[in-house]
Amino acid sequence: MATLHVIAGATEIPARPAVRRIGITDLTDALRRGIEDFKSIPSHAVFLCLIYPLVGFFLGGLVLGNNLLPLLFPISAGFALVGPFAALGLYELSRRREAGRDTRWSHTFDVLRAPSFGAIAAIGFLLMALFLVWLAVAQWIYQSLFGVLPPESAAQFLHDVMTTPRGWKLILYGNAAGLAFAVAALAISVVSFPLLLDRDVGAAVAIMTSLRAVAANPLPMALWGLIVAALLVIGSLPLFVGLAIVMPVLGHATWHLYRKVIGP
Repeated sequence: MATLHVIAGATEIPARPAVRRIGITDLTDALRRGIEDFKSIPSHAVFLCLIYPLVGFFLGGLVLGNNLLPLLFPISAGFALVGPFAALGLYELSRRREAGRDTRWSHTFDVLRAPSFGAIAAIGFLLMALFLVWLAVAQWIYQSLFGVLPPESAAQFLHDVMTTPRGWKLILYGNAAGLAFAVAALAISVVSFPLLLDRDVGAAVAIMTSLRAVAANPLPMALWGLIVAALLVIGSLPLFVGLAIVMPVLGHATWHLYRKVIGP
């Protein structure tokens, strides 16, 4: 019964949430509301706890050797694949602020007591599996072009990637594969996690609703994906410190996007 609850939700008949069509103005309004939530809720402190261990992992890997160099960009870019799961606490804070409830940062952990947490964890594991497959594909692309030996140095690695035909192929093939994984992650998770925080509908219904939302709004969702990718790149440039602003804003904005896409 517990497994069935995780997959199908609390009701005997699977729910079918109504999906609305949205436009560009809805995206900008969701971002505006996300910025307002960020200003009102000190959620950036929570995300700092995730960013600096990530930066430390990268720097430690570079100090210990060059084996991590080919995966430096795939890991950075792949963080967007699991970002929707990492932002769960931000959705909860936006949900509480919307309802006029207390929004102290400690309430980010309320998601652990959500009736649908099993379904949330299931989709989280799915995104993590997608992230690991992406890293394996990125490693395979690199090794198929440059071989299995690690680069001699960071300078040599950058030279090979930016100035050689093999490097250009790596950029082309890697970005094409990354785009495919990003589209899959967006389609699976764009509204599924906020939906599960809002209603106990089960993992299957949440994923199907997210897919229906993307199918009903292909252009706005594609633009949303580009906005997310662009903001993540901007936030990552100054040693990932900008993510302390970008990630909370995107997390809060995703909650408001969910409200616009999914009917009551």
